[in-house]
Amino acid sequence: MTSLLARCVRWGERQARRVLTLARHRWVAFGVVWRSSLQVRVVVSTLALCSAVVFVLGMVLENEITNKLLAAKQDAADTQFATSLRTAGTALRGVNPGSDNVSARLQTVWNSLTSSGTTGQATTTTTASAGAFEAVLAYTSQDGTGAATVAGPYGDVPAALRQAVLGSTQAQTQITTVTRDNGAVTFLVIGGQVAGAAAPMQLYLLFPLTPEQHIIGVVQGTLVAGGIVLVLLLASITNLVVRQVVRPVRRAAEIAERFAAGHLDERVRVVGEDDVARLAQSYNQMAESIQEKIRQLEEFGQLQRRFSSDVSHELRTPLTTVRMAADVLHASRDQFPSGLARSTELMVDELDRFEELLGDLLEISRLDAGVEELAAEQVDVRGLARSAAASVRGIVGPTTTEIELYLPESEVTAEVDARRVERILRNLLANAVDHGEGLPVRLTVAADADAVALAVRDYGVGLRPGEEELVFNRFWRADPSRNRRTGGTGLGLAISLEDARLHGGWLEAWSELGHGACFRLTLPRRRDVELETSPLPLPPLDAPTASVVRSADQPPASETAEAQADTVVTLEVR
Repeated sequence: MTSLLARCVRWGERQARRVLTLARHRWVAFGVVWRSSLQVRVVVSTLALCSAVVFVLGMVLENEITNKLLAAKQDAADTQFATSLRTAGTALRGVNPGSDNVSARLQTVWNSLTSSGTTGQATTTTTASAGAFEAVLAYTSQDGTGAATVAGPYGDVPAALRQAVLGSTQAQTQITTVTRDNGAVTFLVIGGQVAGAAAPMQLYLLFPLTPEQHIIGVVQGTLVAGGIVLVLLLASITNLVVRQVVRPVRRAAEIAERFAAGHLDERVRVVGEDDVARLAQSYNQMAESIQEKIRQLEEFGQLQRRFSSDVSHELRTPLTTVRMAADVLHASRDQFPSGLARSTELMVDELDRFEELLGDLLEISRLDAGVEELAAEQVDVRGLARSAAASVRGIVGPTTTEIELYLPESEVTAEVDARRVERILRNLLANAVDHGEGLPVRLTVAADADAVALAVRDYGVGLRPGEEELVFNRFWRADPSRNRRTGGTGLGLAISLEDARLHGGWLEAWSELGHGACFRLTLPRRRDVELETSPLPLPPLDAPTASVVRSADQPPASETAEAQADTVVTLEVR
């Protein structure tokens, strides 16, 4: 028995949880519809307000009808009671309780009041307006303590009304409910003392309120049914009216979404001359203006890219000639005076920078034109990191900056374009050395099943707040007055960002003034993998709390700081 009861309790708990879960899901679904649909909000709000108005109006109408019915019943009952009271007074005048049979006289008078037939039926034309009634005649002693001699259902008269009638010469009224064989019946009871009788006698008339209750029930049903129909009609009308406004807005929203997706020829159909039509006309004018501006910007961008490409190509020939002459002069610099020899060396250095700038301009022009393609192959990313570090050490020459490599002991392969990835790392390392204030620069490599990450961390001056948003802009420099060791062109980070996007990866920056900067490159290990997280944290583990600037198209969904700590690394310092 106990086991059966426990199973029943557990079943009840499961059913309750199921019902709660279903209710929660339905509520969430309704919340989604409520937030996303203007039509639903307007219709539901109108339905709620109309329901409240109809409810209040129904209550007021029911109360007024009830009061009117009771007032009419009271007036008719008062008239009937006055007539019956005069009849009873005339019939009972001179009755002596000592010598006459009071009970017989009361019965005679009661019969006269109800002489037309069955007790409780209306007897005359006068009583027809008040409806059926029941009469009660009672005789009590002078002090009211003796047994009463009655004719009629005296027990149905409330005791409070009896006391009120004995204590007052005015007619008294009370509504009471009496239990009969056929159920509970509500009466309007009017009582008063019989004027002219020699003994203290009272007359009570009981008017059943069943017809009035029936009328009130019919009125209530009619009000409820009419209110429901009225609310539903109002909700339908509101829904129809709102749809006439919402439907054009929805069509305009769909067209705006397609326009934003690149379908610049999409326009809203203009119907009529109302406010919605004027809105459609305004939208179409705006779309035409935007399309024209975009076309002008595209033409300008194409012209700018063509200009950069043409200038870069055209400068190749004179630059080659100047390079040949400069090489000849540089080879003979020992024969020149010291000042002239130094000028020759400066000219060769600037020509190197000029050639690098031309190369970067050509590269950025190809990237802007979208003609670059990846030569992806499976390579060990650790080798790219070592090669980039060695190249930067050769560029910066003798300096106190050390480049530290934190590499996994096992092979880290990825399907990447080795040339582009190594170029990204060279740009990041060169920038870190430039701004590292002679402190060590760390290059960390980590990987998981889907991605490989390379982070370059320096401990230099860092960037001022807001400058993290500008580091990937072309030709932007944090401090133009600083002496640069590598002589960059200002296009390195912009090209690196485009190279990362070609791989489907991210290039992100973090910086804090006085705490250095960190650039993280995250690449998918296979071309068909879409990145979701990065194996390395950003901000780095040794950095204070700071904001992260996402420079690539898609930021990671989640990052774990423990990923870096779990990576086995080999430290190389040179």
